[in-house]
Amino acid sequence: MIEEQPIVPVTADKLVAEVKALCEQGWRFVQIGVTGLGEILEVNYSFDREQKFRNLRLQLPAAGARLPSVSGIYWCAFLYENEIHDLFGMTFDGLVLDFKGNLYQTAKPFPFAASAAAGVSTTIVQSPV
Repeated sequence: MIEEQPIVPVTADKLVAEVKALCEQGWRFVQIGVTGLGEILEVNYSFDREQKFRNLRLQLPAAGARLPSVSGIYWCAFLYENEIHDLFGMTFDGLVLDFKGNLYQTAKPFPFAASAAAGVSTTIVQSPV
């Protein structure tokens, strides 16, 4: 049997409300993952409840990437958000604990920022409204 793992498109302005709704429904925060798709960053927020997975996904331009923090809902998200900032250069507004770019010491600032992948589409997928 293959488990269904829905991927729900979300926009930056609806992200906090969607995450808050999942929290109120008893979903456990699992992770935030980022993939560089050329000049686009794809961000996936994963949640678990009763051994089921649900993912929220959004894409945004890598240059000047900015999202609201969800660490006010799931406190532990501050680690993912600081890591993403240090590796991709994305800014998170409203972090409960902001390391200001000092979570990781890297030889190159934002080493994964705008890393183009050959043959990868850089079309932003628009979320249904």
